[in-house]
Amino acid sequence: MLTRRALLTAMGTGALGWAAGCGTGGARELTVAAGEPGGFYLEFAQLLAREIPARESSLRVRALATEGSRDNLRLLSEGRADLALTLVDSAQVANGHPDRRSAVRAVGRVYENYLQLVVLEQSPIHTVADLAGRTVSAGAAGSGAELTARRVMQVAGLHTEPGGQPVTVRNHPFVAAIAALEAGQIDALFWSGGVPTPALAALAKRRRIRLLPMNELLPALRRAYNTAYELVSVPADSYDAGGEVVTVGVANLVVCRPELDAEIVDVVTRTLVTHAARLVPEQALGTQFLDPRSLIVTSGIPLHPGAMAAYRSLHG
Repeated sequence: MLTRRALLTAMGTGALGWAAGCGTGGARELTVAAGEPGGFYLEFAQLLAREIPARESSLRVRALATEGSRDNLRLLSEGRADLALTLVDSAQVANGHPDRRSAVRAVGRVYENYLQLVVLEQSPIHTVADLAGRTVSAGAAGSGAELTARRVMQVAGLHTEPGGQPVTVRNHPFVAAIAALEAGQIDALFWSGGVPTPALAALAKRRRIRLLPMNELLPALRRAYNTAYELVSVPADSYDAGGEVVTVGVANLVVCRPELDAEIVDVVTRTLVTHAARLVPEQALGTQFLDPRSLIVTSGIPLHPGAMAAYRSLHG
């Protein structure tokens, strides 16, 4: 039987074979579609890009800054990325799309994302329903945060079209949304990421902020969409913004196209399991842990056969 290294080396003539003349000594280069600067996804992808070659030296990995989950899934479907980070609900939408090019398979569940609805401390907004008549950033266009935020607003009775309480939705990238909130150009912003998110923590040092609870909307959210959503708590000391806040959590997955070679997926999967302690972004230290036991809990997104085989080999 070929060793993993021998098989990877033999892939040079395949559709996903080694990149020729790429300046990496003939090594196969993988691209990970990650997320926005200042966010959790990009930092995690950069760590993964460092650790995969440490396990398999014939692979090189590049972390790509993007607008977020749905942008990542688009890049994956277009063949412009080999791996992608995505929220579970965005992946479920992709797998439900009639175009088979949108289908994804999970490599593993990595972290929990916290949907954070942020206002300045003096704001009169105290619930999601209070966004009626206000201007809110739902996240960058193409981000998973936007999908989840729009769903939350819909079950709260808020709409951007006739038929419900109006709310004006903007699609600011994360850093721009923070600047707009601070300048009074928007009344609130949604962000999906780890806690504390450094850019929000920096804002909290300049201007006092509050996070709004969303726990009361979870039952309606699960009824209307799926069970990908769960209750999570933002610790009281995350942003020096009062007490603990209960909000909506959405799992974060590493995914790939179904046809990605199983041997490459095997390398990535084993890196997630064996290098877990080195794959925790600095912004998440103490609040998030990459748990090898939960990697297979992918909320209905099928595991790639290469990942499934690796988990069985590692855990029986």
